[in-house]
Parts: sequence; structure tokens; C-alpha cells
Amino acid sequence: MMLKPFHGFALATLGIAGACASIPAIGDPAVTVTAHAETVPVGTANEDAADDPAIWRNPADPSKSLIVATDKKGGLYVYNLKGETLSFMAAPGLNNVDLIGDAEGNVITVVASDRADLATAHLSISALLPETGELILTERIPVGPGEGYGICLGEISPDGAFTAVSAPKEGTIYRTRISNGANGTIEHQTEVLTTVATQPEGCVVDGRTGTLYIGEEIAGVWAIDMETGAKSLVAPVGTGMLVPDVEGLALAPEGEDGGYLVASSQGDNAYAVYRLPAMTPVGRFRIAAGAFGSTEETDGIELDNRDFGPDFPGGLFIAQDGINPPHAQNFKLARWDEILAALEAGS
Repeated sequence: MMLKPFHGFALATLGIAGACASIPAIGDPAVTVTAHAETVPVGTANEDAADDPAIWRNPADPSKSLIVATDKKGGLYVYNLKGETLSFMAAPGLNNVDLIGDAEGNVITVVASDRADLATAHLSISALLPETGELILTERIPVGPGEGYGICLGEISPDGAFTAVSAPKEGTIYRTRISNGANGTIEHQTEVLTTVATQPEGCVVDGRTGTLYIGEEIAGVWAIDMETGAKSLVAPVGTGMLVPDVEGLALAPEGEDGGYLVASSQGDNAYAVYRLPAMTPVGRFRIAAGAFGSTEETDGIELDNRDFGPDFPGGLFIAQDGINPPHAQNFKLARWDEILAALEAGS
């Protein structure tokens, strides 16, 4: 898939970001849904600590799926779908997280961006044990210059190899090939895929089309060819859909190249939804207070549109909640089918 470079980037960085809040949003008024569960708050109180979630879907029993999420001041939590804590791995400095597993659910690899060294981005690699929810740190590998920030993973190959995309704050986008070496070791090779002008973070890989979607916080969402690095700004701020900062990204694939991309519009506590493959704006939604609290100032999000059992039969959407008084930050769980229904009703 070859993408044509976008030539209007300068426009996005020369004032649109500051003016976008006054532009009527395509999806306004944003529709509302409520959370069906929430996680136990992270252990770091009174700080910006909770950041990014990842979902492992249990193929044998989806209701027993797991959530891995970061407390960037403390480490990695593992939760069940009720939001209960199953385990915690202390590792301060882990910011964003993603995971990948084999089809049988026997081998689950968790990769987090590691910013403990502010001069060199690293990847922290752990094994997730599905029976207990325990995390075991296996490796910490360097990526390249920059402060580790965003992270997302490509699909796993039959031999267990996969690609990790790193997005340090400075704007260099790295592509790291990770594979199994001899005697249980991990081999890795990193190269620069492309760059963006200012700070990126959230990203997601669409393995069907070989496209990396990455959020540049003040500019919008880029689509990047995973082979060539060619990029196009497919969802700029300033159109009304996204208000900086653009934070987490999540994908709900359908068919060969369809489905939805969701972006966290942190600047106005909303989530922007686009229809793939053309990134057509669908609308926006918010998570309002109900049985559980609302979400505000969301960083990371995650989405899986498959069945997760009786509580989430039409898919699972997870959002970090940046304001959760009187408790520390946590993560809210919503039903994806309810979000789609609300968007359809509000259109």
C-alpha cells in the first residue's frame, strides 16, 4: 500500500491547533454512553499516572480475557473484565503498552515503551501467563535516541517474530523487528521508519493493509506505509473532529480493509470515530457518568470488536480516565456495540 505524502502539514502546525476548539465538530453534539465496569485505581495517587491499556482476548472463554495497563509511575497492572486486579509488576517508567499472542492463547508477549532512560528509548518485554494473570519480565532492549513514549505492535508470524513501532517524544518513528534467538534469547533489529515534526504518542498497526496510524498530538492522525514510511495526514485537527492533544488510537477491523479507527480527542474529553478504509468521519462520543464515573483527559484507549461474553457481547472499548475523584486515575470499560448504536442514532 503506497500512500501519497500530505503537503498541508505546515497548515496544521501554524495555528489550526489553537483555533480548533471554536470550530463546530462534524460529530457535535457528541453522543454519550456509560461504562459497564471500571478498573481498581492505579497505585500512584494525586499524579498523572494511569496511561494506556491493552486487551488479551481469551480464545477459549472470552469472558475470562485480560487487560494489561500502565501506571507510568509504578509499573504494569493486569485486570480481569470486572476491573479487579490480578497482578502488578513494578517497573517505573513504562508509558504505553501493547501485546500480541498466538491463536491458541498459549504465548502472550507484552511490550511497553520504557522511558526510564530519557536519552534512549527502550522496549520492556514481558510474558503474560493467562492462567494466573502474572507478568514475567523477560527482556529490556534499546531502540534509539529519544524519550520512549508511544508503542504498538504488528501481527505475529508463525515463527513468533513481530514488529514493534516506537514513537519517542522527539518525533522519530522506529520500526523494530523482534524474533526468537538461540537458547531462549531475543533478537532485535531497529531502523527509522519516518519522522513527524512534533510530539507523537498513540499508534496502531493495521496488518491487513500494512498501515501504521499514529497520532501527532497537535497535528492529527497520520497513515504511514509500514514498508516505505510514506505518510499522509488523514485526520487533521482543525476540522472539528479532533481537539489537541490527540492521544490514544484504537482499531476495530472489519473485512479486508473496513472497520473503524477511534482517536482520543483529549482537548475536549471526546473520542472521534472514523470509517475505514477512507478515514471518513462518523462522529464523536463521550463516556458519561452512570453506574461508574465519566472519563476526562483520556490518554490511552483500546478496542476489540469481538465477543467478550455476556458483559461485552458486541466488543470492548477501554479508556484511561485522567480525572477520577476522589480516587487515583483508572480505566473505564464500555460496550462497543452500544457506542456504534449511539453514533447511528445520533447521525
